[in-house]
Amino acid sequence: MPDMQPLISDFVLKLKRRKVEGSHAVARQTAELLRSVVSQHRMGSTNQAAALADAIHAVGEHLIAANPIELAVGNTVRRVLHIIKEEDISFTAVGIEGLSVTAVSDDECDSGNDDRPTLSAAVLASHARNALRAPSLQTLLDDIPVSTALSHSSSSAGDSDGKSKYTGDKSLKTRKLKHDVIAAIGDLIEEIDTCYDQISEQAVEHIHQNEVILTLGRSRTVKEFLYAAKEKKRSFRVFVAEGAPRYQGHALAKELVEKGIQTTVITDSAVFAMISRVNMVIVGVHAIMANGGVIAPVGMNMVALAAQRHAVPFVVVAGSHKLCPLYPHNPEVLLNELKSPSDLLDFGEFSNCMNFSTQDGTPLLNVANPTFDYVPPKLVSLFITDTGGHSPSYMYRLISEYYSADDLVVRRKSTS
Repeated sequence: MPDMQPLISDFVLKLKRRKVEGSHAVARQTAELLRSVVSQHRMGSTNQAAALADAIHAVGEHLIAANPIELAVGNTVRRVLHIIKEEDISFTAVGIEGLSVTAVSDDECDSGNDDRPTLSAAVLASHARNALRAPSLQTLLDDIPVSTALSHSSSSAGDSDGKSKYTGDKSLKTRKLKHDVIAAIGDLIEEIDTCYDQISEQAVEHIHQNEVILTLGRSRTVKEFLYAAKEKKRSFRVFVAEGAPRYQGHALAKELVEKGIQTTVITDSAVFAMISRVNMVIVGVHAIMANGGVIAPVGMNMVALAAQRHAVPFVVVAGSHKLCPLYPHNPEVLLNELKSPSDLLDFGEFSNCMNFSTQDGTPLLNVANPTFDYVPPKLVSLFITDTGGHSPSYMYRLISEYYSADDLVVRRKSTS
């Protein structure tokens, strides 16, 4: 794909330099790039779906390696691979349904006026046996694709006109497979774009009159969720934990006040003291793992523990593009990254401390500034996604509808 290489390299560079951040933006741009890859891919005469999936594997491997902490990249790549498999299965099923089975004699077939080529039951049975039969040693030694060999072995039992028509339809079928995959990726992009609206529509079902809600950080999904409840004339109050050290809660509080929502900003350390006044905790997350646990902004585990201690529902709102089929212990998962120490300390004020060290040269002052927390599934009460509300124990089933088990590790298959 020489035409696509500059676009791929440019997006990889953006991911490495953190020019594209946030699950929504990352997922959407990844889906758009993969749609272009499919569009520019040259389909072969055999194994079109496998070749297309291999191209996505190759591109996806580079994208994931560029920024492993952005799990939405891998999620989108796996969704596209699952789409290719689904479209290929659907395409094959339609092809099988298009074959007409007849049980009449050869004389009756010759005297028929139907212009549509038909295959006898014997021909179909022969083809089915060939499809289930392992490839011969000659086929393997000659490096002939299995599907080509099976097609050749079964052609002697079929009508020559049917064979020529099958050959003539290959290009049409190839174009249809690519078209269907591109259309399905377009639906995926639309799903990503509309996730906020789909989630916000459920706000009135969960936020009731005169409730007190607590949130942490600055999540657009949470913001739109609260906006929707306000538009439905719900009267409620929001406690916003400031989200140190980046204090994104300050920006969220300002946005909520501008919409007429009564808001109170609290320090992160005051969450446990204020949680007894709260009816519900509503938060956004970075990713939802296969076991129902979540990767969320730092400090979220403390909020979840406080909510559990006071029996306050801990509700997570997130689009389906944040569903990750991996478990936290998988080696492909990077749970955290450390941000700059300058978020915590002023180097001018603490510059003298940098000169102190132990005898072996190890500095006495160290700064840890993690980005994320991991919240186990036992602390989560409910997930609200664009497909509805789900319990943590149901997430594995929801994830199985979006991903294939053999695509968990995105790596181009070896051609050796």
